[in-house]
Amino acid sequence: MLYFAPCFFFLLQIFTTTTTTTTARTPPYRATDYILLNCGSSTNSTDHSNRSWEGDERSKYAPSTASTSSSALQASSQHSSVNTVPYMTARVFNSRFTYTFPVLMGPKFIRLYFYPNTYSNYNTTQSFFSVSVNNNFTLLNNFSADLNSPSASNPSFMKEYLINVGENQRIDLTFSPNQNSFAFINGIEIVSVPDKLYFKGNGVPIKFIDQLYYLQDNTVLENLYRINVGGTNIEIQDDSGMFRAWYQDDDYIFGDYGFYPHLDVQIHYTRQTPPYSAPEKVYTTSRTMANTSKSLEWHFPVDSGFYYLHRFHFCEIQLEITKSNQRVFTITIDNQTVDAEVDVIFLTGGTKIPIYEDYITWVPDDGRHGKKDLCLSLFPARESHPLYDNALLNGLEIFKLSDPSGSLAAANPEPLPDDGESGGMAIRPVNEKRSRKHLVIIGSVIGVIALIIAAIIISFLSFRSGTTRTSGSGSSLPSNLCKHFLLDEMKSATDNFNDNFVIGKGGFGNVYKGYINNGATAVAIKRLNSSSNQGVHEFLTEINMLSKLRHLHLVSLLGYCHENGEMILVYEYMAHGTLQEHLYNSENSLLPWKQRLQICIGAAKGLHYLHTSSKHTIIHRDVKSTNILLDERWVAKVSDFGLSRVGPTGGLHTHVSTLVKGSFGYLDPEYYRRQQLTVKSDVFSFGVVLFEVLCARPPIILSLPKEEVNLAEWAKHCLKKGTLEQIIIDPSLKDEIAPECLSIYIETALMCLRDRGTERPAMSDVVWSLEFAMQLQEAAKKIDGDVAMDIVGGGFSPLEKPISFPLLWNGGGPNSTDHEEMFSGSSEAASRSKCSGFLSSSASSSSGGARIFFHRGHYKT
Repeated sequence: MLYFAPCFFFLLQIFTTTTTTTTARTPPYRATDYILLNCGSSTNSTDHSNRSWEGDERSKYAPSTASTSSSALQASSQHSSVNTVPYMTARVFNSRFTYTFPVLMGPKFIRLYFYPNTYSNYNTTQSFFSVSVNNNFTLLNNFSADLNSPSASNPSFMKEYLINVGENQRIDLTFSPNQNSFAFINGIEIVSVPDKLYFKGNGVPIKFIDQLYYLQDNTVLENLYRINVGGTNIEIQDDSGMFRAWYQDDDYIFGDYGFYPHLDVQIHYTRQTPPYSAPEKVYTTSRTMANTSKSLEWHFPVDSGFYYLHRFHFCEIQLEITKSNQRVFTITIDNQTVDAEVDVIFLTGGTKIPIYEDYITWVPDDGRHGKKDLCLSLFPARESHPLYDNALLNGLEIFKLSDPSGSLAAANPEPLPDDGESGGMAIRPVNEKRSRKHLVIIGSVIGVIALIIAAIIISFLSFRSGTTRTSGSGSSLPSNLCKHFLLDEMKSATDNFNDNFVIGKGGFGNVYKGYINNGATAVAIKRLNSSSNQGVHEFLTEINMLSKLRHLHLVSLLGYCHENGEMILVYEYMAHGTLQEHLYNSENSLLPWKQRLQICIGAAKGLHYLHTSSKHTIIHRDVKSTNILLDERWVAKVSDFGLSRVGPTGGLHTHVSTLVKGSFGYLDPEYYRRQQLTVKSDVFSFGVVLFEVLCARPPIILSLPKEEVNLAEWAKHCLKKGTLEQIIIDPSLKDEIAPECLSIYIETALMCLRDRGTERPAMSDVVWSLEFAMQLQEAAKKIDGDVAMDIVGGGFSPLEKPISFPLLWNGGGPNSTDHEEMFSGSSEAASRSKCSGFLSSSASSSSGGARIFFHRGHYKT
């Protein structure tokens, strides 16, 4: 999945292409030793990244007895996620076997490739073995590739080690099968590493809590994590000559956080931090603290009983940070402070200059070298009184260090229960760098879901059999879900369903305003069409979903009634009706911009809660402006869960396969094409709502020219053509929207509408971005009340003022009280903003402002 800076969605799309050329400016490191061995193959082959692998059949690296002591075999099957080279062939050993690689002195990466599978008569579930290097270091012991496999859907993996080769100038890699077992390997890679990059020398200390640690050259390291913080995956061909893969951190980050996107800036490498330290893409992305967070925090599962080397990569490229003591932060690992005051500008002497800092920590043994979560936290160092309350991280590497006996071996993960859909192979805890945040017990999840489904089926059958009991206990639904109302109570509340009480109508039936508790409480009463089978299903779904959910931005279900075939739902009353009623086709007064923006933020928070805060992900599946209701205080609440579905459970399950349902104009096109529902389907629909709010028009208007009929398609079309100024904004908003706010708002909406769900933001990012837009709106008004915010008649364009990531003043004050400090940066940045800003196509307006047009009247369907 791709996750980007919520305040720079559109800019990131531009910068992603420009950073390709930026990376090309960095001269790669040229390895002095570079060996790729495709084990079990008799021919040379090319892998997916166009690297050439040598077959090990009769290889100079294998002993002459290889043909009698090992077997070259083909995998019996291939998963779609597994690359052919080097994984589809394997060398299988029934006895001790050694590869010998002549190499030059110095540090080397050793990468071992494994693909648990069946090779002829060898099933790797029965394979347990050890791997050693130069008879001095144990890399693996009693190792099971099957138990260490990331998952059933993506079972292949690589383990990476770093060794310093001495005067013998050779690497002897020995595989030793356990008794009555066998060993196997699919591929071996050896690539040299620049001197002093990781091994600084025996006399160079590393920070270790309140003392110093000396990493010896005869220590072997195992890389467990290599992270591009806040960015996307970086493939091996994009690394700086050592073919290191860098992975995004989404599965390890905890809490509230912010992004900083790829920027088209040239990183100024130094002798201390040479170009091969990390790719430029690492230093041009980062995470910083969001305004509501107290720290940046990551959790990484590691093996207990070992020392760990943590390499933190930093680079200040944010426009506001130009001097020392503006951003100072503390780093803790497992609640132990490893660095009390990190000031990147102070360490580097300026902006765009990368640096990395190394720290050593010890993880106590649990008795078996089992897994333990390692917590890394960064938070503001307020004692030094920095200008901003914030922290920063661009990249991270975590290495396990060999113990005094020269071993890196740890216990195999415990086998997990069969997931029920993987052909007998359980989804295992991820042991690689990606797709893992928690250990998920799949059997338990499936059991819970099965109980829910069973309850729904039983209730459904009861309804279908025509329950006719008339007492309060007559409902076939369990009374502990929510209050059960008597039919007589519903009739009394609505004057026997008097049409004068109707406040809404739809295919489901009517919605009435009623009064319960002796007329003291106003409620909304939805009376479903009892003749509809779909109505029965939606009735059950709504109760089972909403009765377990409570959130400020979700409509609360107060109870239900099921008697004499009636299906009635009782909700809290929303005094101001639907969002749509205050946008168009209504006699209601139109909402001002800040109120619209606040409503969007609230609805986004409600959807974020559905996607993340319940035991199981919930996908709404019918997000639209009529399902966003407004209470008496104009608080937005998401409603109508009749089409909602429990989302995927993780692991193999990335989507829910289901018939397409939703509302025309809001429907996710990817869901429509593939019939695969994900939370990103809700994100797409919400993107349509954002444009609906801005333009005050329905998502579909058949009377308009063909290209403008569908609002979402029209917005994307204008983006591709560079004619975003043609998007017609509600004229009632004239003089209200700050250009900076508008830029971020449209960027957010467009990112939600991306064709591929994986490229759309999560709802947490949407919430963050909209809140940032609100900050910009408020700041623009506070900074200078005389500044014209009329983006038609003048004012300043966002093109003239580069927008950066929000920062909190130390002490929780506003972002800044100075307009130039908040919205300006270097002349270089300002120049970039003019040529790559969001509304660049409209920068030529004769008025000097962005040419965004307001239509003269409301849309009518």
